[in-house]
Amino acid sequence: MQALLALSRGIDRLTELIGRVVMWLILLAVLVSAGNAVSRKLFNLSSNAWLELQWYLFGAAFMGAAAYTLQQNEHIRIDVFYGSRSRRTQHWIDLFGHIFFLLPFAALMVWYLWPYTMQAWRSGQVSTNAGGLIIWPARAILLAGFVLLVAQALSEIVKKIAVMRGLIEDPHPFVSAQEHALQEVEELKAEVQAHDTGEVRR
Repeated sequence: MQALLALSRGIDRLTELIGRVVMWLILLAVLVSAGNAVSRKLFNLSSNAWLELQWYLFGAAFMGAAAYTLQQNEHIRIDVFYGSRSRRTQHWIDLFGHIFFLLPFAALMVWYLWPYTMQAWRSGQVSTNAGGLIIWPARAILLAGFVLLVAQALSEIVKKIAVMRGLIEDPHPFVSAQEHALQEVEELKAEVQAHDTGEVRR
């Protein structure tokens, strides 16, 4: 299990690095979009390549951040059901979902996207839009995103099992909305008391 946990930590580090890097692609896409708009309005210069580059950049940011979102436990879930369960039951729900839904889906996408990407690369397929970009990088972005998601799903499965066996601390202890509100109230009370104590000392 320790070897699997070491592998999981390596996957987490890679996922986090990629997730933090691809965040900047959104800014780059905005700059490309703004530059394209300015050149079109001021100089009557434009190209479908710039439009498609924006799609490529946004797609890379989205697919690159998918595994990072999972690793940070920020993915969407139905909290009405999930939040009312004990933490152990939540672990079982997550483990079941990762094994029987997330992992098969992501692996199936890798299976289908590999030949889809290679076909575009071998043929040198180009966008049907005039002046458009080559197609294979866009497909490769999809493929890479799902490969990373498969790796992160395996990492999450390893961590869930380790947490349930008491081998590691829960990296994402769940706090319900009610508990969060109570924590905020307690923190506010502590701040008020500290303020009042300071006033008294003066």
